[in-house]
Order: sequence, then structure tokens, then C-alpha cells
Amino acid sequence: MRPEVQTFVADGPLPDWDADEEEIDRRVKQLEAISAPVTRNEAQALAACFGPDDCYGVAWSLLHLIETSPGPVPAIAPPGPDADGWHHTIWNRWGNHGLTEEDLTR
Repeated sequence: MRPEVQTFVADGPLPDWDADEEEIDRRVKQLEAISAPVTRNEAQALAACFGPDDCYGVAWSLLHLIETSPGPVPAIAPPGPDADGWHHTIWNRWGNHGLTEEDLTR
């Protein structure tokens, strides 16, 4: 995994709308430092970085970066009843609803 992806992932989920502007700007710069396409492993790690809301659109940029990965994001389980909106969004956009567990781990 590239260092810039590791840095972004190490800082955890994106902040919510209540975060200060400096924190959001810092995360935007981290995200912009990651060049596309990302690998499947990088996409999987990045998929864990969605926060509770769209973080002023930053979450959409993260989603689009993840979508540069080849094939479905590996090891993302189907959204459960308590899953957040981003889990549902990425699941639906990747079309994982038609894949088997074997497909997801390849």
C-alpha cells in the first residue's frame, strides 16, 4: 500500500460537518495526494474511512477514488440493518448485491 494511502487511512474516518475547517482541509489535502487508480487493497482500506456524513463533499471524492480500483472492493460485507449510508452507497454503486462471497475475496 502506498504511503499516501497509509497516511489517509491511519487518520481514520472522515470528520463530520462539525469539524473545524483546518481538519477538513488537512483531510482534503491527504486525499488529493493519492493518485488514481488505487489498488483493490487500497480501495478496501479507503472504504473504511467514510465518516458519519458527506464531510462537505469530501466523502464523494473518496468514493470516486475508490471506484478507480479494478473490480469490486474486496471483503465488503453486504450492509446490515445498522449500516451507514456510505456502506449502502458503495455497495450499490459497485453492484456487489449480485456477487458471491468468493467473488468478494478474489
